[in-house]
Amino acid sequence: MEVDLKADVAKKASRILAILDENIKNEALKNMALKLVENKREILEANEKDVSIAKTKGVKESLIDRLKLDEKRIEGMANGLREIAMLPDPVGDIEEMWKRPNGLQIGKMRCPIGVIGIIYESRPNVTADAAGLCLKSGNAVILKGGSDAINSNIAIVNVISSAAEECGIPKGAIQLIENTDREEVNRMMKLNGKIDLIIPRGGANLIQNVIQNSTVPVIETGVGNCHVFVDSHADFEKAINIIVNAKTQRPGVCNAIETVLVHKDLAENFLPSMVNKLTSLGVEIRGCSITKSICPDVKEATEDDWKTEYLDLILAVKVVESIDEAIDHIAKYSSGHSESIITENYTNAMKFLKSVDSAAVYVNASTRFTDGGEFGFGAEIGISTQKMHARGPMGLKELTTYKYVILGNGQIRE
Repeated sequence: MEVDLKADVAKKASRILAILDENIKNEALKNMALKLVENKREILEANEKDVSIAKTKGVKESLIDRLKLDEKRIEGMANGLREIAMLPDPVGDIEEMWKRPNGLQIGKMRCPIGVIGIIYESRPNVTADAAGLCLKSGNAVILKGGSDAINSNIAIVNVISSAAEECGIPKGAIQLIENTDREEVNRMMKLNGKIDLIIPRGGANLIQNVIQNSTVPVIETGVGNCHVFVDSHADFEKAINIIVNAKTQRPGVCNAIETVLVHKDLAENFLPSMVNKLTSLGVEIRGCSITKSICPDVKEATEDDWKTEYLDLILAVKVVESIDEAIDHIAKYSSGHSESIITENYTNAMKFLKSVDSAAVYVNASTRFTDGGEFGFGAEIGISTQKMHARGPMGLKELTTYKYVILGNGQIRE
């Protein structure tokens, strides 16, 4: 199969990448950025084919937005690569060093994971971000994008892989599985010994399929059932601005909010303003019985609404008795991605930060900031919602592991 052949090539490339000079990697990243911009016309033409097919299939607008590229987004991809080039290289760092009584010096050295497989849907910008982060962290990458973005991904990988090789990056360091047959994904998940880690990015069905069926280690990413809690001590204007941004700026992404929880003490005054603002922007509100009694025109929420990642201009709203009920609701329904409290009360802010068990927890800010670029990582490989190894936006350090290095002078164990 195609993935077997490319995994063999990637494995060989990974051994070279692991010891490659940082300057070579940085020059390759800069050249990849340059070539993306120089070849934007070809990339946009390929993307237009994908968008046209998606529209013909009746794909909803918020998901087409994830798929669509324009000059600004290509420049954004290029800037992400340039930013990665400017970041410190974690490979080879010795984070700890200690000396034993027998004179042995023991340290933990950062090293690449090896070959990383990325399985993802839509969003062709992921192709450049993943390739750039893997290259800088010394990993070879095998990309398996969705069939909906195949033309875009082929165009992007052709440009960036050639640009990287021009600067001394080994052939096979950046590869795309072009065969859209699902069997390629199934095979990819079983390539223990050739692929060292798989990172799925996409909807819940994709991620659960990979988690349940992969024998290669997996990092769980990305499903975003995110919440904002409007505390009884919230600033109304601040709350509405944050909620509007977190719901409407890009509703089809994982760090957009899906539920707003409102403290009962301010519900009667706050909800009409919030609902009016959101509905004027095309948001459909699905509210609990109290929300509906205050704002009769909203739809009534069901149990499923608290569980749903809409990825659309739909928002669930619930009135809660207390901050404790809000925290309990989040614990029950959240996907562990991003949650925010809007409050001017320091005690409540600290309680929320300590009690909510998600990858990113905010006070008085939009959940839309859960992003590698916004966190200063240059870009991200995904948002990890698990607790082992990596959590939250995964940048360069999260794409490395460590090994112990031991320096001796002839010591033997008695």
